[in-house]
Amino acid sequence: MAFVAAIIGVAAGLGNYAFRRSIDFFHWLVVDNGSRLFEVAMPTELAMVEWSPERLFVILFPAAGGVLMILLWLFFREDMKFSFSRFMEVINLRGAKISGRIAITRGIASAITLGTGGSAGQEGPIAQIGGAIGSQFGQFAKMSRERLKILVACGASAGVAATFNAPIAGVFFGTEIILVSTFAFTSFTPIVIASTLSTAVTRSLLTTEVFHTPERFLNSPLELILYVLLGAIIGILSAGQVDLHFRITDLFDRLKIPHLAKPVCGGLLVGIIAIGFPQVMGNGYEFMSRALNGEGTVLILAALCLLKVLATAITYGAGLPGGLFAPVLVIGSFAGGAFGKVVLNIFPGLSLLPGAFATVGMGAFLAGAMHAPATAIFLVFEITDSYEAILPMMLACVTATAVARWRKHDCLETVELTRDGIDLEAGKERNIMKALKVRDVMERDPETVPENMTLGQFTHFINRAKNNSFPLTDANGELAGIIAVQDFLGVVLEKELSELVVIKELATLNVITTTEDEDLETALRKLGARDLNQLPVVDPETGRKILGVINRRDIVSAYNRALMKRSLGGEEDHE
Repeated sequence: MAFVAAIIGVAAGLGNYAFRRSIDFFHWLVVDNGSRLFEVAMPTELAMVEWSPERLFVILFPAAGGVLMILLWLFFREDMKFSFSRFMEVINLRGAKISGRIAITRGIASAITLGTGGSAGQEGPIAQIGGAIGSQFGQFAKMSRERLKILVACGASAGVAATFNAPIAGVFFGTEIILVSTFAFTSFTPIVIASTLSTAVTRSLLTTEVFHTPERFLNSPLELILYVLLGAIIGILSAGQVDLHFRITDLFDRLKIPHLAKPVCGGLLVGIIAIGFPQVMGNGYEFMSRALNGEGTVLILAALCLLKVLATAITYGAGLPGGLFAPVLVIGSFAGGAFGKVVLNIFPGLSLLPGAFATVGMGAFLAGAMHAPATAIFLVFEITDSYEAILPMMLACVTATAVARWRKHDCLETVELTRDGIDLEAGKERNIMKALKVRDVMERDPETVPENMTLGQFTHFINRAKNNSFPLTDANGELAGIIAVQDFLGVVLEKELSELVVIKELATLNVITTTEDEDLETALRKLGARDLNQLPVVDPETGRKILGVINRRDIVSAYNRALMKRSLGGEEDHE
């Protein structure tokens, strides 16, 4: 497993390099050439640009991305609908088998979105690219379902680690987000190996950037109150972003226009915002860096925060693929920077800089929007290389996550699934039940009762029996019914009936049965339908030959053993 994880890590690093170069190509093709052609200057400052008629041509840049996307939507519609939420669903609930074509299609589509100015990030697409690479390796090696899931997590983690030059954050991304906070020793080690090697490959091929932040984040313990307050405000804002994000998606879904026209419309709307605030285009890292340096006024930072939220929601809702991590980080830096400037205006004696609040805001918004505080803390630590930020970052991220969860149960990456009735947390438990079969749990030498046994004989029989319900057998030894202790409690004290009544007269003759190949989820559902404690296991061909029985307590015990085995890093796969 470690060797395969190493190969996946290297492949994900190379995939990240190819993806970055694809983004650069489409940026050169549309934005660079368009700026020269229409003589439109792209800003480098955190300020509203001066008006000129040429600025209207900015609308065309993201709209061109929508036009380029038409062919992909036309020929690869299913691949284009494979969002990051669906990616998580496939990993956690559907066997983690991902087509290699998806990596190519989503990679090209996301490169077009980012290169032409759509408001999105690189991490979601590269996680899908890395995950597809891991899945392909696992399928080629005919790995079991659990091992395949780990390899996909390795690829996704490696992709994120390579994108942000942050191997520790990549590891936490894999365990906290991809595997939905499921930690196991067997998954942790290969994820670490893959994330480390992908980062090493990226560092050797690309220039990596460290965002510079203030040296001081805390001069007095009392200042921690300000960071907690920032976390609470950002928690509310991030929950609001989740709401707006999918309100915009619903709006695009309801639009009575051809589906292929929606990416173009989305690009036009982002372009309209970019006429006055072109900083919302692309991933926004250049302007995030300026916010971390304390640049921008309160009004400009607040406006960019809200407009970046809107532009990101439009980009996603219109069907322009891309990630959400980068926009969330940028939005958080703008929100934190604005908060810092307001605080310093109110308390001019504080010796902190606005960039300190922008840095913490960046992590807090990511934690609140993704419900992933550990990933946010380590990601910001690695991309800023600032140990001083850890303490306020931890408080703000935990606070933002708690408030965001209180305001909105789902995060940006899971709300789409919840709206479709899919619960990843519950689904993980269902997967355990579906992986286990009746044959793994059933009692193969069950206690049976002849259908002509008298009540008196049955009374003596149950005194030495270990169960409280029993299959009835006919003269041929086949299933004739089922009798439970409670079925004869009403007549057990009537001794005159003990030799007159036979058990068949008290038994349930219309019996619900199961077979060896049914999964435990199905068997448990059958037990619950009539509040039973036991099911006979029969031959599927005859439906009457008894092979064994399965009890509710045995199902629960098997589930607990499988859950413990997975928690300790073992494997429970019966497919």
